[in-house]
Amino acid sequence: MSEAPKKSKISASRRLALKTKLLKMASMMLEKEKGEKRLERESTLSERVPPLQLSGLSMQDLQALCKELHHKIDVVDEERYDIEAKVAKNNKEIENLSQKIFELKGKMKRPALKRVKISADAMLGALLGSRVKESVDFKANLKTVKKEEEKKEEVTDWRKNVEAMSGMEGRKKLFDAGQ
Repeated sequence: MSEAPKKSKISASRRLALKTKLLKMASMMLEKEKGEKRLERESTLSERVPPLQLSGLSMQDLQALCKELHHKIDVVDEERYDIEAKVAKNNKEIENLSQKIFELKGKMKRPALKRVKISADAMLGALLGSRVKESVDFKANLKTVKKEEEKKEEVTDWRKNVEAMSGMEGRKKLFDAGQ
């Protein structure tokens, strides 16, 4: 009992008109926001950086002004470096905390897989395409492994063994066999 897809109450032409209006409105808002940011930036810069008066200054005054500007640049660079270090530290801390949250939530849930009944020939056909028509003998490509037979000691009469090992000659045989 499959359900038919729900028909939308809005016609396609009406939907398209609404999308175009939304896009126009969003572009207008974006342009307005860009203009506001530009004005804010200009006003902030005019407050922080007064215009330079270079005309009528002697060489010593210009050198002093350059030294002062270099000192201000150094101070701003130090502040920027400190802020970048803080941001990097905070980002790393956020990453660690989000990892801990992920671990606390538990393992990722795996979706239930559906069991598919398919023959080996059909699976090969799906994987390799229609170019493989005949069935493939899987056992033909397997390596053969030879099992080593365990070495069995021959069962002999123990009395003969004792007689052969008695005396110095037997001990010499044992010593030679051990090496």
